[in-house]
Amino acid sequence: MRNSLDLIEPSSKEWVETVINDFDAFLQDHADCERKASAMALSLVAKYPDKNDIIPQLIETSIEELDHFKQVYDLMRSRGISLAKEIEKDNYVIELLSLTHGGTPQTRFRDRLLVASVVECRGCERFRLISEAIQEEEMKKFYKILWVSEAKHGDIYVKMALKYFNESEVYNRLEEIISKEAEILKNLPLKPALH
Repeated sequence: MRNSLDLIEPSSKEWVETVINDFDAFLQDHADCERKASAMALSLVAKYPDKNDIIPQLIETSIEELDHFKQVYDLMRSRGISLAKEIEKDNYVIELLSLTHGGTPQTRFRDRLLVASVVECRGCERFRLISEAIQEEEMKKFYKILWVSEAKHGDIYVKMALKYFNESEVYNRLEEIISKEAEILKNLPLKPALH
């Protein structure tokens, strides 16, 4: 059963072309995003140590994201690509996280889980597009495996929210976040980056 909702705004063909035309830079950004995804799952453990029902899943998700980082890093090394010298600010994630500000500690907790779901769903969609567009067979296979994994992560974060909040509250808020995400996506500059 799928728990997350579909995104409203699809990624553009221009975004796909931008990535394919500077794939080395995309790999650097992708590696950074996997490190940040791992850190985000662990930060939820640190911030909410009393949420015992979801801590094992958060740890597993963090480990899986770190494994994705290692896989991307190994691909980069095989191509002679170094990690980026600095992890650039991700305005997409920053703007989504701004939606979690305010409210009560409980609603901030709910929103952080739902934002994480939306970020994972966008990654899933974009990895699928890359797997379909890239010609190199190794990369095609790699990104197909990744988009399947990211879809699972999108669902996991919603399942976590459903452990603590009722279904209508979770899905109503998720719809609001997805609507805002569509606006954020439309305003992102085109660059060879996941977001």
